[in-house]
Amino acid sequence: MKVNYEIVQQRRDDIMVLIQKLGKVDVETLAKEFNTSEITIRRDLQYWEDRGAIIRYHGGAKLVQHMVNHNNTNFTNDRYKHAIAKYAAQFVEEGDTVFINTSSSALLVLQYIQNKRCTVITNNAKALLMKHDPLVSIFLTGGELRFPKEAMVGEFCLNNLNRVTANKCFIGCSGINLEDGITTAIQNEVSINETMIKRTNGPVFVLADYTKIGIKHSFISGQINEVDYLITDINAPQESTDAISQTGVKIIKLKPLIRIDDI
Repeated sequence: MKVNYEIVQQRRDDIMVLIQKLGKVDVETLAKEFNTSEITIRRDLQYWEDRGAIIRYHGGAKLVQHMVNHNNTNFTNDRYKHAIAKYAAQFVEEGDTVFINTSSSALLVLQYIQNKRCTVITNNAKALLMKHDPLVSIFLTGGELRFPKEAMVGEFCLNNLNRVTANKCFIGCSGINLEDGITTAIQNEVSINETMIKRTNGPVFVLADYTKIGIKHSFISGQINEVDYLITDINAPQESTDAISQTGVKIIKLKPLIRIDDI
């Protein structure tokens, strides 16, 4: 009997989430947890080992050390980021002007805006290389270019942002929780994010995969009461999302895309 690819990939994603949380797992426990054979689990672990995410050993597997820092962009959550961006793009309407900050998840929204004449204003210089529908007009804020994120920051950027308004705002973050709101690890991006939120006269969307939910970083970019939607994925901690939703924020949890095809 042919196995549904979506079911297989979902199980493999769930296994990777467990490995990321626990650091290491054993085959016997995984077979019981997912109600499948140990041979199937070994194939799933081989899948992740082939992609450099884990190291297999007799009876189990452990996370490769460079994968431990969830704040780094890596293939294990790329499909979650694309699912979030694709869903967010449906909120963009004909004639909209939208802000997008330096978040990798937020910038992916550009790929998924289709057949709509709109304007995107961003301080992310990577937008120059992002494939997008020709109907979308992209304006860069200008400013001092900071690597490695290619973020445009500083007074020049702020002055330009303060001359425009947007209908919608798509903001990514390093962390978001009820007590501290939207936080970032990069101080010089705080004022940019704050200004984008303030200069938006419509809904503010926070785009954050599960590794950012319930997390606090050093610098606050915005309060929870400034957020209209939090778009995340099915692995986001329930306790954290429940607490945020009680403030009136609309929480959307998504399954990952099955595969990331060329857009």
